[in-house]
Amino acid sequence: MSGALSSILYVEDDPHVRGVAKMALEVIGHFQVRECSSGRTALLAAADFHPDLILLDVQVPGNEGVATLAQLRRMPHLCRTPAMFVTGLVSAADMALYVAAGAAGIIAKPLEPLRLAGQVRRLWDEQSGNLLPL
Repeated sequence: MSGALSSILYVEDDPHVRGVAKMALEVIGHFQVRECSSGRTALLAAADFHPDLILLDVQVPGNEGVATLAQLRRMPHLCRTPAMFVTGLVSAADMALYVAAGAAGIIAKPLEPLRLAGQVRRLWDEQSGNLLPL
């Protein structure tokens, strides 16, 4: 990944987690965040949004995160946009699935709001292929 990270499309179904994470990303990370509560709303929001990063919960209603990412990748302006998954499912098999789906990083739940912006930025900066959960 190259360039500065400034905008994020964030997909999370839990309103509490979504609100806290959005606030942390905006206030601590100074990112512009467009939040979505499902895969369907992400597809609608992405039509006119050109984020630097897609941040997806793996388990979202209306379309799970991996399938949502595949659909977002069909949009020409998002076909090369880096994506990171946020999940509590971090077994070796799960991690292999996320890597195969094109994950640039994985952030393990439960989220730590005060660390989230740093985790995202560190994964963005490092992008070394070592996708251990942070």
